[in-house]
Amino acid sequence: MEKGRILFLNGVTSSGKTSIVEALQARKDVFFYVVANDLFQEMIGEDYLRENYWKYLGEVIIMMYHTAKLFSDMGKNVLIDGILVEREGVAPHYERLLSILKDNPLDVVEVYCPPEICRERNIARGDRYESQSDEQAALMAPDIRYSLRVDTSIHSPEECAEQIIRNLF
Repeated sequence: MEKGRILFLNGVTSSGKTSIVEALQARKDVFFYVVANDLFQEMIGEDYLRENYWKYLGEVIIMMYHTAKLFSDMGKNVLIDGILVEREGVAPHYERLLSILKDNPLDVVEVYCPPEICRERNIARGDRYESQSDEQAALMAPDIRYSLRVDTSIHSPEECAEQIIRNLF
């Protein structure tokens, strides 16, 4: 059986990853299952997150990658909506991702948005603090090999989805 493609949309909060996921899922020419940091974080009780956020989040992120591998091994395409930050519990994060998915077709897509626009989006959302994207950018794993970069400050989510499909499929 041919393995499904795994696309990792990597970017800071409010960069536009989830909007691109929604645009990709609205397409009729390719189908993806989605795994996302936010969805997997919901599997952890709030008390545990307050006790040791990165320990538990790190564990569930690694499980998320194994879940993506399982879908791919079963011939299903997968979108990962996440961020490759180097924190305890997942470090060395990027290397761990590559190790888990070493036998699967993986493309990492940089979802880029200028910091000042991410800050504005964080404020507008109301569920993020203004500097959250800046803090995540400072923790981003170094030397990530991207297959593609999309810029959500100049392209709509649908245009970014089209770029991804056109360039990677």
